[in-house]
Amino acid sequence: MFESLIKKNINIKLFKVISQIADESNLECFIIGGYVRDLVMGKYEPKDVDILVVGDGIEIAKKVCKKLTPLTKVKIYKNFRTAAFKYKNIDLEFVGSRKESYISSSRNPEVEIGTLQDDINRRDFTINSIGICLNSKNWGKILDNFNGLNDISKKLIITPLDPIKTFSDDPLRMLRAIRFSCQLGFLIDPKCLKTISLEKNRIKIISGERISEELNKILMTKTPSTGFKILYQTGILEIILPELTSLKGIEEIEGQKHKDNFYHTLEVLDNICNTTNNLWLRWSALLHDIGKAPTKKFIKKIGWTFHGHELKGSKMVFKIFKRLNLPLNNKLKYVQKIIYMSSRPIILSNDNVSDSAVRRLIYDAKQDVDDLLTLCEADITTKNPNRFRKYLNNFKTVRKKIIEVEKRDHIRNFQPPISGEEIMNYFKLKPGKEIGVLKEFIKDSILDGKITNDYNSAKSLMIEQGNKMGLKN
Repeated sequence: MFESLIKKNINIKLFKVISQIADESNLECFIIGGYVRDLVMGKYEPKDVDILVVGDGIEIAKKVCKKLTPLTKVKIYKNFRTAAFKYKNIDLEFVGSRKESYISSSRNPEVEIGTLQDDINRRDFTINSIGICLNSKNWGKILDNFNGLNDISKKLIITPLDPIKTFSDDPLRMLRAIRFSCQLGFLIDPKCLKTISLEKNRIKIISGERISEELNKILMTKTPSTGFKILYQTGILEIILPELTSLKGIEEIEGQKHKDNFYHTLEVLDNICNTTNNLWLRWSALLHDIGKAPTKKFIKKIGWTFHGHELKGSKMVFKIFKRLNLPLNNKLKYVQKIIYMSSRPIILSNDNVSDSAVRRLIYDAKQDVDDLLTLCEADITTKNPNRFRKYLNNFKTVRKKIIEVEKRDHIRNFQPPISGEEIMNYFKLKPGKEIGVLKEFIKDSILDGKITNDYNSAKSLMIEQGNKMGLKN
């Protein structure tokens, strides 16, 4: 069966070498886990290959590495009886068969030598417990003690053992179940789903970094709303992203309602996934309305308002990124900026919008202006086809205006034609606030269309305005 699964783009030499060394060492050896699952499902481009050795996996890894790529250094993790190295574009990990025991305060197991069955028992899901033997005597024979092949055909995610033990031992598996459901389009077994709800508080022992890794993988699926709905239904989302669950629900006062901003957010997220693979723009879509819960107010004669939710939401992002160990660098700043500016292009969609307003948008958004508009277009969730067409055409108009203004005025990579140093030299000034005031005045005059974006116009304005400020050459 193994031979029937192998395709030309899989390097058979790798498995033959492992087979030879396993035979010489008189140890059973299997390919196991996600690689086998993907092969069965018809995916033939591996990034990770896990090798299970019934014995010393570290020693086998060293011998295989020496044979395949002798200049590569093997990474060894003695506590977990594993070793890893990279071969061509494949990350190889060898693990000696083991059994695990856990304490309630940690997902890191106590590891000891185990049998083949012990190792299969510790696997997270039946679809990841399928093995393919590499020994020459049983080459290609399938190991499937928990009917994982059948669960793949049924598109079912289920644990090999009692889900209470599986999820309580390692709570990250609850997120992995939801992520696999989202990635593969599989259903989670009802008993497992119920157990996730029961064991949800165990997720609190998982580090923010491991949580965000799973969230990132969910966000990079075709329809991440599937995963976030399960996260919400099981109660996990309330623990890891309460800012999102706060958006859930509809209030009504004096017959006036507002939309459910939680489900609206998930719709926006799915929409944007149709047009971009930018993970951080997808994060922006997920968080773009989080400021609405804390800014929601009902004002008579006006109705529900969310005044300043963009600013509030952008400020909330830092706390979320810090909690989830997401990068506190330019990625954070990008998401904050996209959220803060998320309503700006809507104003520009009016027919009579001025060029100066377009210049301001380009200047403030800079290289991210296209991403900003992508979010705005994804934010159109009306079910009225005429309104949808109207709003989408409005943003097409904005994009056209941006191209026209940018072509003429070169604002996107705007650099002031007059530097602070030139202002100081001309007016014989030392560093001080006057320089900043003059530079800002010149910049605003260009953006407002009072002068063109060129050196001579800017210098003339510098002299004129400087003289008004009492500065002399």
